[in-house]
Amino acid sequence: MKSSHVSALQLKHAGIERQIAEEMSRPVPDPSTIQALKKRKLRIKEELAHI
Repeated sequence: MKSSHVSALQLKHAGIERQIAEEMSRPVPDPSTIQALKKRKLRIKEELAHI
C-alpha cells in the first residue's frame, strides 16, 4: 500500500514538473501559474520525505 502511494506521488511530481516546463517554454510564461505549480510540487516532495 505504501509503495503505491509513493508511486502516485512520484507520478504527480513528474506531471507538475512537466507542466512547469511547458509554462516556461511559452513566449510569455505566467509567473503566478509557475509559482502555484512549484508550491504543489514542494508539498508533494515534503509528503514523500515524510513517508
